[in-house]
Amino acid sequence: MQWHRVRVGLRRSAVDYFRGDGPEWIAFGGLLLTIPLITVLTIANPVWFSPVALVLPIVAGGLLLRPASLLGLYAIAATALIVESVRLGPYTEGPSRVTPGVVLVVAACGVFGLLLAQFRSRVGVPWRRGGTMLFDLRERIRAQSTLPPLPDGWHHEMALRPAGGQSFSGDFVVAARTNGGRTLEVVLTDVSGKGMDAGSRALLLSGAFGGLLGSLPPHAFLPAANGYLLRQDWEEGFATSIHLVLDLDSGDYELYSAGHPPGLQLSAGSGRWEQKAAEGPLLGVYDGAQFDSVKGSLRTGDVLMLFTDGLVETADRDITEGIDRLTGEADRYVAGGFRGAAWHLIEAVAKDVNDDRALLLICREGPTGQTSH
Repeated sequence: MQWHRVRVGLRRSAVDYFRGDGPEWIAFGGLLLTIPLITVLTIANPVWFSPVALVLPIVAGGLLLRPASLLGLYAIAATALIVESVRLGPYTEGPSRVTPGVVLVVAACGVFGLLLAQFRSRVGVPWRRGGTMLFDLRERIRAQSTLPPLPDGWHHEMALRPAGGQSFSGDFVVAARTNGGRTLEVVLTDVSGKGMDAGSRALLLSGAFGGLLGSLPPHAFLPAANGYLLRQDWEEGFATSIHLVLDLDSGDYELYSAGHPPGLQLSAGSGRWEQKAAEGPLLGVYDGAQFDSVKGSLRTGDVLMLFTDGLVETADRDITEGIDRLTGEADRYVAGGFRGAAWHLIEAVAKDVNDDRALLLICREGPTGQTSH
């Protein structure tokens, strides 16, 4: 039992350390012990343990230690290199000695490690914490993109596909049930750029937009979002956005757009797709912008699709052609229902596009539908 507790304690300490919560002296002490061990092994058997092996604790120190501690480690490593040189003899007398090339390699690794440690010190994030922070960033973006459950008779689903297979996307969605739960408000936004840069700005904007959503009347949301984006004063600071306000009792809705591709509504009666294009400029371009809405209504069997331009527009395909292709693929799901269709539509229409892609589907299934989560 005691041995089990020791193992559990060591495992927890290791996890805490590599998450960035452990003290630095653990790594410093461990690396200090490896230097004399490497030195002894090198002197005892220089054929199997080369003098250049001292770069191992030096590189590890550059990843784990602060610059002040790293300089202390370098001093011990330099002393060890001198001891090896003395004990092994001049490099001209045989192989496996401390040669000028070994000294240059160790010194170059030391300079690289010091630069890396200074960069981490300037940023204020330990190397072992960086991966955890990126993971938390990705999960926060995904959590903020979670859609609220809808009442019986409604179904919705959201699919996000970042550019280049990355984990971060400049496309995001924020949603909330307002007006006592009778209204669904959804905002789909496409931040300029892609990848990590767009993902970090998307995280900031999604938090701000999530705070604004439901706190303002629907017609005031995009003007407030535009003002917030202008205050950031980013060099590449514009974004497109589409804001849906849906009455879950009647099915009536309003769409507000800020330079975003139009929404698409499938009418169950006619089987045709209709574009729902609202007027409004890009977010973050100029102050005092006006955003006019377009109205519509979802009846039983109707479907509303909202998407970003990465899904329908590429360098060799204009948006009209892309929308035609999207609606053509979506027609295949009319008979069997659109459950699980969002991800498959992205795969079918824009699988290998080097841009962020997002697709939101909202279906009115009628009073016999199941609650959507």
